[in-house]
Amino acid sequence: MKKKISALLAAAFCVGALLGCGSRETDDKTIKVAASAVPHAEILEQAKPILEEQGYTLEIEIFDDYVQQNNVVDSGEFDANYFQHIPYLENYNEERGTNLVIAGSIHYEPFGLYPGKETDTANMEGATIAVPNDTTNEARALLLLQDNGYITLREGAGLNATVNDIVENPYNIEIVELEAAQIPRTLQEVSFGVLNGNYAMQAGMTVANDALLFESDESEAAATYVNVVAVKEGNEDSEKIKALVDVLKSDAIKQYINDTYNGGVIPYK
Repeated sequence: MKKKISALLAAAFCVGALLGCGSRETDDKTIKVAASAVPHAEILEQAKPILEEQGYTLEIEIFDDYVQQNNVVDSGEFDANYFQHIPYLENYNEERGTNLVIAGSIHYEPFGLYPGKETDTANMEGATIAVPNDTTNEARALLLLQDNGYITLREGAGLNATVNDIVENPYNIEIVELEAAQIPRTLQEVSFGVLNGNYAMQAGMTVANDALLFESDESEAAATYVNVVAVKEGNEDSEKIKALVDVLKSDAIKQYINDTYNGGVIPYK
């Protein structure tokens, strides 16, 4: 009887081990990524068949909430996310004590000033301009206005600039701080709006066709605000994450980006 029990336990152990190995093997070949809808999830969809040829299954889940995308990577529920630029990631880590790291720098989305009630920057006097209210993107919007001579910020304000750092406002511009996702919906209530590239595209606008002002792709902003694939520290060198990044930086994906987004998304180096 004891021999039979021992044999059954051994058999059960072997089956469990085999199933466990199979599960680990599946996990190693499945890449679960949280992403914003446009352009990130669209770009990932183009990467999916290329990764499949390499033996990987890419699972993409779209999130509207930026914070949640980092939360699910930090918890280990997702392998990576693809939605944010470097300052946003650094700010998230600082505020929450997390250790998410960059696995790869993929693309850059130029910030632009888009028309609202006004369609010409000649009408800037007394204008109301909607800007994103989160720390990193508000500074970026204000820097765009400064670079074009509409305001002057306190020296050294840089990427932490807020409306309180405006020291010269010769056009008497009123800055309206709004959640980034709300700005496209409120353009007809303000003179102009400064939009993230993805929100402009979701609203049917592009940098090339609609922006009145936009960041240069040779500017410091391109390097500072490059959109990245982020993972939990320690996973950046895993084979499947390196495969994902390599595909996203491939010539095929760069060509798709250039052909699709009309200057609203630019491959990063």
